[in-house]
Formats: sequence, C-alpha cells, structure tokens
Amino acid sequence: MTKHVLVLPGDGIGPEIVTEAVKVLGTLNLDIEIDSALIGGAAVDATGNPLPDETLEKARNADAILLGAVGGPKWDGNAMEQRPEKGLLGIRSQLELFANLRPAILYPQLAEASTLKPEVVSGLDILIVRELTGGIYFGQPRGIRTLDNGEREGYNTYVYSESEIRRIGRQAFEAAQKRGKRLCSIDKSNVLEVTVLWKEVMDELAKEYPDVELSHMLVDNAAMQLVRAPKQFDVMVTGNMFGDILSDAAAMLTGSIGMLPSASLDENGKGMYEPCHGSAPDIAGQGKANPLATILSVAMMLRYSLNEIAAADRIEQAVEKVLDQGLRTADIMSEGCKLVSTEEMGAAVVAAL
Repeated sequence: MTKHVLVLPGDGIGPEIVTEAVKVLGTLNLDIEIDSALIGGAAVDATGNPLPDETLEKARNADAILLGAVGGPKWDGNAMEQRPEKGLLGIRSQLELFANLRPAILYPQLAEASTLKPEVVSGLDILIVRELTGGIYFGQPRGIRTLDNGEREGYNTYVYSESEIRRIGRQAFEAAQKRGKRLCSIDKSNVLEVTVLWKEVMDELAKEYPDVELSHMLVDNAAMQLVRAPKQFDVMVTGNMFGDILSDAAAMLTGSIGMLPSASLDENGKGMYEPCHGSAPDIAGQGKANPLATILSVAMMLRYSLNEIAAADRIEQAVEKVLDQGLRTADIMSEGCKLVSTEEMGAAVVAAL
C-alpha cells in the first residue's frame, strides 16, 4: 500500500538538506508518494501565514512528515503570530505531536569532534523524550501588558494536566523498556508546583513498568550532569521547556547538532521528523550544511511511522560507511578527513546505499 510523505523544506538551509534526504529516500525504491508544502518564513512570505490551511490539510492526510527547519532573522521583526516558529508550534499542536524523541548518539568516527574528552563521551547513547504540546510554550494566559504605573510586564503560564504527563510518561517508559531499562525524569519540583505533579504522576506510572528503574533529577543538576558524566543516562523524560534546553545541550556532546535526528509522534505513531538543528541562515545556499541529521530523520520516519525497519537500518549503516570513508561537512571536520559539500555528502550516502 502506498505511503504518503509530506515534505516541508522550510527556511534557511532547510531546502538544501531536505533535497538530499529525499534523494536518499528515493534510492530505497519503496512504495512512497511524496508531496510538498510551505511552512515557516517561506509560508509567511507567500501567504502571510506561517502555517497555511493547505499545508495543515496535507499534513493531516499524510502518513508521515519530513521537515527541514524554520526561522531566521529576516522575520524577527514580525508580529508573534507571523513568526516562522508559530508554524512549527502550530503543526505540532494541531496534529497532537506530543512526544518528541531526540537521540544523542556519538558515532565513534566523530569522537574527536566533541568538545568533551573522548573518555567522557565515547559510546554515548542517550534518548531524550520531551513533551511537545504543553507546558509554558502553550499555557494560557500569556502576553505583554502595561501596568498601572506604565511599566510593561511579560507573562506566561506553565501548566500541565495529569493526562498530558501520563501520556508522555508512557512513551518514555516504553522507550526505556526497549533500551537499557533506566528512565530519569527531569523536573524542578523544589520550586515549581506543576513539576511536583509531574513527579507524582511519574511515580504512579512506574508501578506499571516494574522492569524499568525510575529516578528523578532537578533540571539544573541534570544540565550539569550531562556535561560532567553523560553516560549515566539512558532515557530522560521532561517537559517542553526543559526538554528544549537539555536536548540541545545533549546534542553538542556528540560533536555537532548537525548529526542528530528527531521524531515528534502522536498517540498512533504518526509523526513529523526533523533534524535537531535550526535553519542556519548564515550558511544557507553555500553548500556547507550537514544533511546527515535530516537523512537520519528519514531513517527514524521509516522505523516509527512507516514500518520499514530494514530500510531504516540500511540508511543508518550507509551513514556509518560514509563516516568511515572520512567524508565530513565543515561542522564535523577533523584532521585527515575530506571536506565535502551538502550535495556531495548526500550523494555519498546514496552511493553507500
């Protein structure tokens, strides 16, 4: 049966990296039909809306979505509702893509690319499960208001319901069951009541997963421990804001955020797949971007949403082979390796396949 994949190239380096990922997908000769649509700044420029109705409709009808990246300084002066990031937040919310899976894996070929000592990060393999559609990014009320004394005040609301915490918790426990059976829940329960509830719900869930060892850690300590001794973690689960910050920190342990894919899933396994990095407008159009995170996002898409496990394995093995060949984009370049362009790196993965 034909599977339908929607491609959202987005802004900055998005179109370049997505082009290479689509080439890789096409090499696999699977029964997949690809469509494309606008999101982010590109959609704002074309329609005035960062998430046009046409894009949302196509997204609802797709079996999976591949996203490049959104945003850039070009749109920084826009009103909040016309910021590219609103398109990304909107599609996550509208499709209820509440579970963000972000692996942080250090490929042995790139051990020297990490800013930490090789013995600290060698063999690193962490999965961060981030709640994606709740928390302070979506809580109401929110805004900027003028007080009686004329001073402006900005405010946001950090809110989670038990059901929201429980469903992301289940995703994390189930992921831990398939890995090292260790789950660390990250909160700030010494200060924030909402994360007191978070911690309580995680403890309740733990009774249903006796084979998984649950631990808790305050977010500031977790940030420190990620840098001090990252291999102590297997699966980490946390809310939207903390997950946003910690997953980027974990990404850099691996040497480059340009290597890391991500998946955002709904309750049925339908998902949107994207690299962890941003739109990098400073290098857009120069052939410098690393397409491997997006290519590895295709592998995650095949594994989690399209049930093409063997094809996903093939892509990951091809990436390993290309790294073994010493090919590097600028972000992962090291002595003795060959510097290649975005297109050359994509072509090398296709050749390896």
